[in-house]
Amino acid sequence: MVRDIRITGTGQLIELAARLRRAGHENIRQSFTRRIRRAAEPLRADLQDAVRKQSLQSTGRGAGKRSGPSPTTRPFRENIAQAIRISVRTTGSPGAKVWLDKALLPPDIPVGAVNQMNDTGRLRHPVFGNKKRWSTQSADRGFWDNTVRAHTDRITNEVARVTDDVRRRLE
Repeated sequence: MVRDIRITGTGQLIELAARLRRAGHENIRQSFTRRIRRAAEPLRADLQDAVRKQSLQSTGRGAGKRSGPSPTTRPFRENIAQAIRISVRTTGSPGAKVWLDKALLPPDIPVGAVNQMNDTGRLRHPVFGNKKRWSTQSADRGFWDNTVRAHTDRITNEVARVTDDVRRRLE
């Protein structure tokens, strides 16, 4: 399963979101949203780089098997990298979320492919859509989790700093 990083639901964020709504300061709310998004941008960029740098080594073809150029020019890793998104909310359940938007993936690339690469370190798929022939490729196991883990402390600290700044402005 692709792990989202969510900095949401903390007491400080919920209380601050309510105060922002009551205060009605649109410029403070926009600044808050922009700063939270800016804190999450490096994670998004690193996740995209991690996906683009996946080596996806094939197990190779057996003797006598046919091969040839790919019938598609659509790059698999680039499509996945472009589907990584950020959203920031200041109402309801306030916070930031970085996730893989399946609506932006081509229909033949399921979100499960990224989950499989991250969890097992391999990608098993039909050869050019032919479900009678399957291929297995190896990937770097835990690439998504490791990237998120590397950014969690920095993002948490930045969100706490932004929250404190906005709280001081509202007082």
